[in-house]
Amino acid sequence: MVTKTTGLITQTINFGDQAEKLNITLLAGGISAEREVSLQTGKQIAAALRRCGHFVFESDVGPDNLSALDHKPCDLVFPALHGTFGEDGRLQAILEKRGIPFVGSDSAASHLAMDKLAVKKILVDRDVPTPVWQVVRQSEFTPHWEPVEAVGLPCVIKPNADGSSVACRICHSLSEARGHLSATLPKYGQMLVERWIKGPELTVGIIDDHPLPIIQIRPSTEFYDYQAKYVREDTQYLFNIDLPETVLYDVSNAALRTYHWVGARHLARVDIMLDQASLQPMVLEINTMPGFTTHSLVPKAAEHAGITFDQLCDRLARLALRDAPVNVPSH
Repeated sequence: MVTKTTGLITQTINFGDQAEKLNITLLAGGISAEREVSLQTGKQIAAALRRCGHFVFESDVGPDNLSALDHKPCDLVFPALHGTFGEDGRLQAILEKRGIPFVGSDSAASHLAMDKLAVKKILVDRDVPTPVWQVVRQSEFTPHWEPVEAVGLPCVIKPNADGSSVACRICHSLSEARGHLSATLPKYGQMLVERWIKGPELTVGIIDDHPLPIIQIRPSTEFYDYQAKYVREDTQYLFNIDLPETVLYDVSNAALRTYHWVGARHLARVDIMLDQASLQPMVLEINTMPGFTTHSLVPKAAEHAGITFDQLCDRLARLALRDAPVNVPSH
């Protein structure tokens, strides 16, 4: 049993030893721009599950390659996948149709969470603060484009349905913003343009409805980009955050509310910017299958809470069985 205080939220998560050994199909790789991150994540998780005594079958997967789902025996699937097909609800829908228990959010929540615009609309409706934004579509873009007044400059431009900061950029000038839109719109069709929030970048991991300790991310680069996340070794991850307890509570509460309104389950990570002037948490996005690499944030937060990497992976596998459909066919 692990008890940890995050801000003013006290959480209790049961990570007791369980003797049952499981047959787990671990999916990694996939077809998205985050394929390499997924392969790293899958390797880490598979090793942890084997250390826990489970039998792990590792496989790649894609829309045209579902052979791994026919592997027997299989008690559950652990989809260590990010982005397109693996995290956007399509794979989850296939697993649901086949009646196979799996780790992570169901197809509806996964599909929703991948759509940053849809999530932001829900947050606004539920009074969860998020940066002001606008959507720029390729069909509407002209060389004379300017951000709306509420967004202004600098602004953050990123794809609506991609992760790991792929094609994300802080643009300080109008020419820089126009150039980034011109370069990315042909590939993505539309881009999300957000008001830039000045202040610390925070992230909150959530395991089975329980927020983990908040991490403040302090990159050496301008922002927490792909290199800072997965390659560079000079990014700082801070747990002793110099903020009032009431603010830390607001951060965890905003993350947990986002998790609930999206309908996530088992695990997620919510990324937040804290407005330096108002100390108001501004939710950026939610990731329903965050990374489990050596640089990843949810495992770091879990470790800080006294939860080992092996315990975390084992618990997630068992959550999949706990929440499996009542009449699950034999695999």
